Amino acid sequence: MSFLLFQVRGKALLLIIVLALGGSFPMGCNNTLISSPSPYIKRFINSSWTQRYGEAPGENTVTFIWSAVTSVFTFGALLGSVSVRWVTNQLGRKRAMICNNAVNIVAFGIMAACRAANSFEMILIARFLFGFTSGLGFNIHILYLGDCSPKKIRGTVTLSIAVLMSSGKLMGQFLGLSELLGREEWWNILLGIPVFFSIIQMVTLPFFPEAPRYLLIEKENTEQCKKALQCLWGPGDYKLEIEEMQVEKAALKGERSKTLLELLRDRSARWQLLTVLFIHMAIQFCGISAFSVFAFSIFEEAGIPVDKIRYVTLGIGASEVLTNITCGLLIDRVGRRVLLWGGFGSMAIIMALITLTLELKDYAFWIPYSTVGLIFLFVIFYGGGPAGVIPSLSHELFIQSYRSAAFVFIGILMWVGFSVLGFIFPFLLAALKSFSFMFFSCVCLAISLYLYFLLPETKGKTPLEISEDFKNIQLCAPSNVDVCLETRL
Repeated sequence: MSFLLFQVRGKALLLIIVLALGGSFPMGCNNTLISSPSPYIKRFINSSWTQRYGEAPGENTVTFIWSAVTSVFTFGALLGSVSVRWVTNQLGRKRAMICNNAVNIVAFGIMAACRAANSFEMILIARFLFGFTSGLGFNIHILYLGDCSPKKIRGTVTLSIAVLMSSGKLMGQFLGLSELLGREEWWNILLGIPVFFSIIQMVTLPFFPEAPRYLLIEKENTEQCKKALQCLWGPGDYKLEIEEMQVEKAALKGERSKTLLELLRDRSARWQLLTVLFIHMAIQFCGISAFSVFAFSIFEEAGIPVDKIRYVTLGIGASEVLTNITCGLLIDRVGRRVLLWGGFGSMAIIMALITLTLELKDYAFWIPYSTVGLIFLFVIFYGGGPAGVIPSLSHELFIQSYRSAAFVFIGILMWVGFSVLGFIFPFLLAALKSFSFMFFSCVCLAISLYLYFLLPETKGKTPLEISEDFKNIQLCAPSNVDVCLETRL
């Protein structure tokens, strides 16, 4: 088939954008929107409590409620992530995404009304629902888009997930500026901004087809699968793509979608599970989440003037978007493996240098700015490596019957890791100061070595071929010095 059939055509490009509006983009927005209006929310909690009970709350009470506002989003996202298998099995990819948007609209209504109702409890409910829809929508986004992508450009297509999530983060940082919505009278509208993108998706998604791979393998509808491919990628018989799906379907021998427990018990998937476990835990503890959530504290520690920190943070967000796009030019040429181990390896070196510059910040006026430069460099390697590759890799590692359960597993890793880091990092930063970044450096180095020695290349391969590559990984007995490690790369 002509290579032109594999280019991102008009309707496929529109689907990529539309899926992101209710998937990775609002999740990125929600991760950064909460930072800017935090003083106003605390003030509202104080005034709401005072009007209701006739006395001002204690400092610990306000701190506890504020902590609940930030953490309940993570709890909701965890529940949304683990429900992806049940929801997509019941509704399919497309209807599940539309229903998820409906919940988002309800959450916005609650958030918009909280000030008029003088209820901080409504903030908690809305943040929980926003978290639920972010966790569920993100996983549906990866499943849906991966099931629509021809394998020759699967990496480039699924990379859009990372690009648009980082764009969402940047949008959240931008809208949170005091010159825009980061003001006391607009904070509840600011927190609900992602719903406007969800409404656009809810209106437009019904005009797109269901995911072709889902239609053929799970619904056993070859004709609808072919029509979906033609609708998205243009005229053609797509014989090769349909045959590959049928081979995978035959290999499943009519197996139903597996549960998470069945996936964890399957020894044939142990290397895929270990790889997903190590990569996603490394993402949480490589330092990027610390930069996103605690950027103000980190730059203040580095000695950057307070009035310049928000603009530096915007620059970091823009760097992540640009490097995600650059990764798109490389992922289907050089492959996933090199970008992953090379990215993590470079990040390990940069984190060690950040530790050094933070220790020496008082020796010269330019050293704090070199710290900022190193953080920008860290984000560039993160966006051009792990952030860009992981959405594609997560979809490729598992065959269709295990894929939904795998995303439940990934969701648990992502949000539990985020919660743990959010809890321990302030204490880590207070106790170790700059040396806390050496911990991140060691994590990056360890995962880089694991990926270099054990991860097979997945570029241009079907999930069945990738599964066979993982089965061929063998760790030999310690006595065999000459052949210590054998793997198909």
